[in-house]
Amino acid sequence: MAIAQLILQGTIETLLMVFGSTFIGALMGLPLGVLLYNASEDGLNPCPRLYQPLSLVINSARSIPYIILTVLLIPFTRLIIGTSIGTMSAIIPLSIAAALLIGRCVEDALQAVPKGLSEVGVSLGATSFQTIKKIILPEGLPSIIAGITTVTINVVGYSAMAGTVGGGGLGDLAIRYGYQRYDTLLVFIIVAILIVLVQAIQMFGQWCVNQCRH
Repeated sequence: MAIAQLILQGTIETLLMVFGSTFIGALMGLPLGVLLYNASEDGLNPCPRLYQPLSLVINSARSIPYIILTVLLIPFTRLIIGTSIGTMSAIIPLSIAAALLIGRCVEDALQAVPKGLSEVGVSLGATSFQTIKKIILPEGLPSIIAGITTVTINVVGYSAMAGTVGGGGLGDLAIRYGYQRYDTLLVFIIVAILIVLVQAIQMFGQWCVNQCRH
């Protein structure tokens, strides 16, 4: 297969890993972040018995390097996908890593919302769910989007590392055809593609933040 075709295939696999895992991570991370916020000391329904162990588990999982996390999740990945090799299998650990990061980003964004706004909602007779949905989430949305943008950029780096454990994508291409075959030009091309991808994600994320603030 020609190098150009390999680069195209690797780029498509990387895009699939990055945006697929970020989407799944957001689906899991958003409710997780809301739960963390609501159960925290500054939340609407403080519950230390729930918040402290949940926070400890998240912090412990986030402290595990991504490659080690991928290895630890191999049995789970095989259970879900049927294999631990390939682009689809790499999405599983990437999604979990993204969900943990997004959960924390959402919690931080919601805690940054002035507490007076939530108090207004409660004083008007709104339930905790209504207050979070109608007041706190809309106010924290720009910060949430900024956090998800940062997480997506981190996932780009994780996807490159996924190549070292058979995840495919540009990282795998850089190792097998660039590093192992001493093709420096190919490595530079892959790095350039990743830089462009990161810049595009950052610009789009900032545009979304600006739209929410308007």
